[in-house]
Amino acid sequence: MSSKPFNPAATIRDVAEQAGVSVMTVSNVLRGRGRVGEETRRRVLDAIEQQGYRPNLTARALVEGKAPTLALMLSCITNPFYPEFTLAANLAALKHERHLLVCNTDHESDGGTSFLEQVAGSLSDGVLVANHGNLPIEELKRLQARGVPVAISVWELPDEPPDIPCVTFDSKGAARLAVEHLIELGHRRIGAIIGSAKKGIHRGRYAGYREVMREAKIRSVAADERFIVDSFEAGYEAAGDLLASRPDLTAIFVSNDLPALGVLNAAADLGYSIPEDLSVVSITDILPARQCRPGLTTVAIPTAELAEKGIGLLVELMAGRASNSAVVHTSAPRLIVRGSTRQVGK
Repeated sequence: MSSKPFNPAATIRDVAEQAGVSVMTVSNVLRGRGRVGEETRRRVLDAIEQQGYRPNLTARALVEGKAPTLALMLSCITNPFYPEFTLAANLAALKHERHLLVCNTDHESDGGTSFLEQVAGSLSDGVLVANHGNLPIEELKRLQARGVPVAISVWELPDEPPDIPCVTFDSKGAARLAVEHLIELGHRRIGAIIGSAKKGIHRGRYAGYREVMREAKIRSVAADERFIVDSFEAGYEAAGDLLASRPDLTAIFVSNDLPALGVLNAAADLGYSIPEDLSVVSITDILPARQCRPGLTTVAIPTAELAEKGIGLLVELMAGRASNSAVVHTSAPRLIVRGSTRQVGK
């Protein structure tokens, strides 16, 4: 017999009455708890299907004093990185028998503070912040002080932990791999487009770029650098401006894939052939970096691992098995060479 669609009017009492059992028995079947015979369990499940019943998660949270959800805060869901991160986080949450409540804070003037106030500790037992964006760390510390488990994933500075439990990757090392690749190809006139302020969220990536340039004894000046918001459009505009002022550049390092895709488009519109006239390298390895033509040479960060370990850390915090200063490291970034870079003069 086919099940009915979700019926918001159906209650747990309706299910119990149809199955000829108590409300507690229905509850035990839904949670996989208690001793329930197979015949009774089957009868309850059939009644749930026929009634179109779905548990009220909010009511369950109020009754049990805990929520079956974990909150995930994203700073910009339109960036292709975050859907990939969210998919991995959701799969990890399901393994812990939790649902994921997702919030995008990109257009919230308070950086997501109001979301935290409404959700943390009520609709959600814990909060995972995927790259804190413009949300002040102090807000997360205040939440932590209230006893709500909170963790940050995609923390970019392993040597500068935020005094909040975090999952981190080596952003400086990622930038070093990218710029070293350009230098090994013979590039000496290298520009940089950074997807944040100089001391913003990509400061580790910027530091890696500057470090390699110094080691290679390549003079890096402000005229070769642009600091932008992390978007396709900003990358496009910055590339046009940079190439207009420095047409002799043979390569551009971009701190993130999304603006790097804008750079590829801008270069094509200006008549540059990629990679014959200009090499472009970036960091992250989002899906469009693999799909564009030429493919984008980039340094892959461990996106799925950042998500999985972020959920794992949050669950450990909720169980009291992790400290409020825990720092979890992930795998080293990996250079992936595609068609957007080539040897100088080749």
